[in-house]
Amino acid sequence: MRRSAVLVLAAILAACATLPPAPETPAQSEERRAKAPRPVYNLSGYPPAARDGYIDGCESAKKSAWGGKDEKRYAADAQYQMGWKDGFSLCSRRQ
Repeated sequence: MRRSAVLVLAAILAACATLPPAPETPAQSEERRAKAPRPVYNLSGYPPAARDGYIDGCESAKKSAWGGKDEKRYAADAQYQMGWKDGFSLCSRRQ
Protein backbone atom coordinates (compact mmCIF):
# COMPACT_ATOMS: atom_id res chain seq x y z
CA MET A 1 0.00 0.00 0.00
CA ARG A 2 2.76 2.42 0.94
CA ARG A 3 4.59 1.64 -2.29
CA SER A 4 1.45 2.43 -4.30
CA ALA A 5 1.10 5.79 -2.58
CA VAL A 6 4.72 6.66 -3.39
CA LEU A 7 4.22 5.70 -7.06
CA VAL A 8 1.04 7.78 -7.30
CA LEU A 9 2.80 10.76 -5.72
CA ALA A 10 5.75 10.35 -8.11
CA ALA A 11 3.37 10.24 -11.08
CA ILE A 12 1.61 13.40 -9.92
CA LEU A 13 4.90 15.24 -9.49
CA ALA A 14 6.12 14.07 -12.89
CA ALA A 15 2.95 15.40 -14.48
CA CYS A 16 3.76 18.84 -13.07
CA ALA A 17 7.18 18.97 -14.71
CA THR A 18 7.56 21.44 -17.56
CA LEU A 19 9.71 21.29 -20.65
CA PRO A 20 11.77 24.26 -21.82
CA PRO A 21 10.05 26.27 -24.55
CA ALA A 22 10.94 25.48 -28.13
CA PRO A 23 13.19 28.04 -29.85
CA GLU A 24 11.31 30.80 -31.65
CA THR A 25 11.23 31.03 -35.37
CA PRO A 26 12.09 34.43 -36.88
CA ALA A 27 8.40 34.95 -37.73
CA GLN A 28 7.36 34.24 -34.12
CA SER A 29 10.03 36.62 -32.85
CA GLU A 30 8.79 39.41 -35.12
CA GLU A 31 5.18 38.79 -34.07
CA ARG A 32 6.09 38.88 -30.36
CA ARG A 33 8.06 42.07 -30.87
CA ALA A 34 5.21 43.72 -32.81
CA LYS A 35 2.79 43.06 -29.93
CA ALA A 36 5.09 44.38 -27.19
CA PRO A 37 5.07 48.09 -26.32
CA ARG A 38 8.20 49.88 -27.50
CA PRO A 39 10.48 50.76 -24.59
CA VAL A 40 11.17 54.41 -23.80
CA TYR A 41 14.64 55.75 -23.03
CA ASN A 42 15.80 59.33 -22.59
CA LEU A 43 18.36 59.51 -25.36
CA SER A 44 17.74 63.06 -26.51
CA GLY A 45 20.69 64.54 -28.32
CA TYR A 46 21.73 61.25 -29.91
CA PRO A 47 21.18 60.52 -33.60
CA PRO A 48 18.15 58.33 -34.38
CA ALA A 49 20.31 55.41 -35.52
CA ALA A 50 22.25 55.41 -32.23
CA ARG A 51 18.99 55.57 -30.24
CA ASP A 52 17.54 52.64 -32.17
CA GLY A 53 20.73 50.64 -31.69
CA TYR A 54 20.85 51.42 -27.95
CA ILE A 55 17.26 50.28 -27.45
CA ASP A 56 17.82 47.08 -29.43
CA GLY A 57 21.07 46.33 -27.58
CA CYS A 58 19.72 47.08 -24.11
CA GLU A 59 16.55 45.09 -24.67
CA SER A 60 18.67 42.20 -26.00
CA ALA A 61 20.70 42.22 -22.79
CA LYS A 62 17.47 42.21 -20.77
CA LYS A 63 16.06 39.43 -23.00
CA SER A 64 12.85 41.37 -23.47
CA ALA A 65 10.33 41.16 -26.29
CA TRP A 66 12.09 44.09 -27.99
CA GLY A 67 15.49 42.39 -27.87
CA GLY A 68 17.20 41.80 -31.19
CA LYS A 69 19.77 43.10 -33.58
CA ASP A 70 19.06 44.35 -37.07
CA GLU A 71 22.00 42.51 -38.67
CA LYS A 72 21.91 44.43 -41.96
CA ARG A 73 21.75 47.78 -40.21
CA TYR A 74 24.44 46.71 -37.71
CA ALA A 75 26.82 45.87 -40.57
CA ALA A 76 26.09 49.02 -42.57
CA ASP A 77 25.44 51.77 -39.98
CA ALA A 78 28.24 52.71 -37.58
CA GLN A 79 25.91 54.78 -35.37
CA TYR A 80 23.44 51.90 -34.99
CA GLN A 81 26.34 49.55 -34.23
CA MET A 82 27.79 51.91 -31.60
CA GLY A 83 24.37 52.35 -29.99
CA TRP A 84 23.73 48.59 -29.94
CA LYS A 85 27.10 47.84 -28.33
CA ASP A 86 26.65 50.59 -25.73
CA GLY A 87 23.11 49.52 -24.88
CA PHE A 88 24.01 45.85 -24.62
CA SER A 89 27.08 46.55 -22.51
CA LEU A 90 25.40 48.92 -20.06
CA CYS A 91 22.24 46.89 -19.62
CA SER A 92 24.17 43.62 -19.22
CA ARG A 93 25.92 45.07 -16.17
CA ARG A 94 22.60 46.03 -14.55
CA GLN A 95 21.29 42.46 -14.60
